[in-house]
Amino acid sequence: MHYFIHLGFDGSKYSGWQRQKNTRNTIQEIIERALTRICKKSVSVYGCGRTDAGVHASQYVIQIYLDEAPQFDLKFLLNKNLPTSIAVFEIFEVNQDRHCRYDAVARTYDYFIHWNKTPILFPNSSLYEDLEVDFDLMKKAAALILETKDFRALCKQPDLYKNTLCQISNCELFINEEQGRMRFTITSNRFLRGMIRICVFFLLEVGRGKITLDEFSAILKQEMDYKEKHPAHPNGLFLSKIEYPFLKLDDSYNQVKILCTGLE
Repeated sequence: MHYFIHLGFDGSKYSGWQRQKNTRNTIQEIIERALTRICKKSVSVYGCGRTDAGVHASQYVIQIYLDEAPQFDLKFLLNKNLPTSIAVFEIFEVNQDRHCRYDAVARTYDYFIHWNKTPILFPNSSLYEDLEVDFDLMKKAAALILETKDFRALCKQPDLYKNTLCQISNCELFINEEQGRMRFTITSNRFLRGMIRICVFFLLEVGRGKITLDEFSAILKQEMDYKEKHPAHPNGLFLSKIEYPFLKLDDSYNQVKILCTGLE
């Protein structure tokens, strides 16, 4: 039996999604341990994508294979055995040939920034205290990202890939100066290692006047090298939507919409 599991997680205290040799504190391993306790046998989990340490997901999909249909409420028992930082929303039985990663046609990431210190926002939004930027320039820089096809210049490890082409279908910047908050949202068929956080880094560099729009355009076109790339902080980043042609996820569970209030 093949299942997709729709869930969300707060990545603040984890070393990322993917299982690692030097730590047991990954989301993948936490879920696998819970499933193994429930099913009383080893269960492997595959995710729809990789998230780095400290990065969150308000909509994420994993897949599992079981020898037979559970004779118990799997969603209930998973939520009982998982920490409060990981929540299961829905479980679907799918065809054997479905894959949660390769069958996804689009993913959306949202990145949140605030510049007035507050303990409420910090776990889920990156603090850039007393931020002074030109928001209009940043919006123009986001428009340049939307026009870009090859993201080699904005990838942490481009040589890992056969190609660095991405089909960006949406890329926008929302500002709420009264609240002292900002949201960057981007949708694509695929993303590369570190790509969104490097995008945010360059948007901030443009906004601060460290580089011009023309220089950013040249960087995107790989006509100019910019060696000092420092990915934005991880805690502001959410995988917030994943889309399949054969499955509709219940968006009412998507709590990132709370953070989007005032930034729409």
